[in-house]
Formats: sequence, structure tokens, C-alpha cells
Amino acid sequence: MDNHRATVGFSCLPSELLQSIFLRLALPDIVRLKSINKSIASIVADKDFVRDCNTQFLSANWLFIYSKGWRRDSVLHGFTDQSDHWFKIPIAGLLMPVIHATEDLYFLAASGNFFLFVSNTRKDLLSVNLTKRTVKKIPPSPLGPRGTSSWRRSGMKLVAGPPGSDSFRFLFAELVENRPIMFEYNSDDDKWQSMEAEENHGDLPRVFEGAGPLIFLSVVNGTNESVVLAIGSQGNNTPVVLRPRFSGGAIEQRQVAVGFSWGNEINRLQVYGDGYMMVVRSDDVDDGNTRERVLQEIEMWGLSPNGRRWDRISKLPGATMEQIKRAYGVIMGCVEERNGTIRALLMSNYRGLWHIIWLSYDIGRDDWTLLPLPDFDMKGLNMAGITFSSGLTLV
Repeated sequence: MDNHRATVGFSCLPSELLQSIFLRLALPDIVRLKSINKSIASIVADKDFVRDCNTQFLSANWLFIYSKGWRRDSVLHGFTDQSDHWFKIPIAGLLMPVIHATEDLYFLAASGNFFLFVSNTRKDLLSVNLTKRTVKKIPPSPLGPRGTSSWRRSGMKLVAGPPGSDSFRFLFAELVENRPIMFEYNSDDDKWQSMEAEENHGDLPRVFEGAGPLIFLSVVNGTNESVVLAIGSQGNNTPVVLRPRFSGGAIEQRQVAVGFSWGNEINRLQVYGDGYMMVVRSDDVDDGNTRERVLQEIEMWGLSPNGRRWDRISKLPGATMEQIKRAYGVIMGCVEERNGTIRALLMSNYRGLWHIIWLSYDIGRDDWTLLPLPDFDMKGLNMAGITFSSGLTLV
């Protein structure tokens, strides 16, 4: 009874005051308000409030981690730099009508209100719109059905349409008969198209004329040379092939792991994304009792203006490195750039315990930031995908 009276009393506050209070919340908290009662649901659905809410949250940066057990237990764990706690977003109920109970799902990408999954058994691509609570099966690409191991995080990009739209594009790049090909799916016509990339013969602007900022898709990441495709974010232009090399032996010639590394094998991890590369170096440390692999150094590299080499942009300051230096058994990462800021994630496991590091690097200011993350119980969870995202809105 007391809770009911409190809810009724809260609902009787002026709508302008309630909207001001609601705008101090994170987006998932606002979505939950809809279920309190019809009065609050109508306030949240008000067009002016939706507009103000979307304007505020378009700038939010999100980190999503997908964990799975049985299908009914699959959860997206979300954290935004505009909040101080993790959110649990159950998606099993949304997926239930379109996948079998035995399906093994992996989380590929996110953009705006769209989340992309792949099933390892049937090899289906599934798009989930969290706001509209819809699920859509994407037809197989021209390469045919692909399992989870065929997808590389740095070689694909999900691009949501304008806020409020129900459209998106999904792009990925592959070598086909030794030719770099870009494949693009458009939800508007539910079709794929493929384009062979052209070699780059000049300087590469970060924006193609009339095509918007560039999207970079990694095709091959080797020790000495990479193959990257660049295309305008608005489409309607031919992708360009870049073959950046590591210059002057600045990066030591040793074994390299890309995206994921077992701690007992390789000392250098390279994580690619959006035309940038994070280089993570580790060393063996012997404390007299055990020999462990420990983080030692992190650098950020970027493409040169002509796309023909990787240039070192910055190194994580020593003081920040000391804060995150730790032993690990397994480590993985992802990198994303948006509006001049590079976000880098390192997720490691040591003796069954997971640890997450979120770093941001402001390119213009040459400034690194370590974003503190609150703890959440990850022990025993089966991780099945991590990614950064932005543009999550109320509608």
C-alpha cells in the first residue's frame, strides 16, 4: 500500500518537473518508467520529452557485453559514460520466436538501437531493435551462411539510420580469390550488394567528397603490413584499398596476436578499429613463485595521410599505465573512433576472474582518460561478444 501511495503521489507532480527529473536518468531507466502506470508512460511518450531525451543521449557512449548460458539466460550488459552503474538488458524473450532453444548466439556489433547477432548452428544473421522490440533475420550474404568464427570485429561495421528510423546498413570486407571485396546489406530493400575495391593512388582524406566520414574495414592484419578498405559512410562510392606498413622497424619483429591473445604465448596484441590500431605489449614477470604475463605498455597508431603506413600517435602515460598494470591469462579488445575521440577496451581474464579497462584518447588534445567502471559479477559468465556503440535513443 505504501509503495502504491508513493507511486501515485509521484505521478501527481507537474509533468514539467517529472520530465526534468527523468532527464537526469540513463536511457534504460527511462524506458522502465513506462511500466509504472499510464500517467508516467504518457509523460515519457510526450514528443517534446522524446526530442529532448534523444538530443541528450545521442552523445552517450556505450559499452555492451553479451553473456550467455541457456538461451533464456542470455543478457546484454550495458554501461554508458553518462551513468554510474551497469544495466542488464534481457533479450532472450525477443529472440525466442525466431531461434531454436539449442542455438549458440554470438554478439557481433551495435549501432543506434540496432544489435547484430549470428547463430553458430544455423549461421543466421539476426538484427534486434531494442526500442521497437523487433527481431529480423538477414538473408545470407553473397558468400553464403557464415558461422561465428568467420566474422572479424575490425572487418565489419553496423551503421544505424537517423534516430527514429527503422533502417540500417551492415558492411564487411573479405578477400575473395585474393581480391579485396566489400559486401553491404541495406535493411530498406533487404538486399546485399558487393563491390571490388580500387587501389589507392594518392592522399586519402578522412572524408570523401559528398560521401561523409570514412568507414575503415580491415581485411588482413599481418606483422608487417595490413590491408584495409576505406569507403564513405554515406555509400554511393567505390571502396579504396589501403596497404599500410609498419615503418622503420618501430614495432619489433615478434609474434603478434590480433584482437585476442592467450597470455602464455605472445607478448604483443594488436587491436584494430576505424582506421586505428592499439598495440598492447606485455612481459613475463617472475615473483619467485609463479611466472605471469603482465601488461606493460599501450600505444595508439593511426593511418598516415596517404594510407601507406601506420604512424604512432601516442603512448599511454606511465602513471595511467601503472593504474591498469595487471597479470592476465587471456586478453581481448576493441577500438572505436567517433568525433575525434578513440575509445579502447581491454577485457582480460585471470584465474577465472574478468577485468575490464576502458580508455579514451582525445586526438586533438593528445589526452588520455581512464574511465572507472563499477564492478559487476562476471564470474562464471560465458562471454560471447563485446563492442562499443552510440546513438541509442528512446524511439
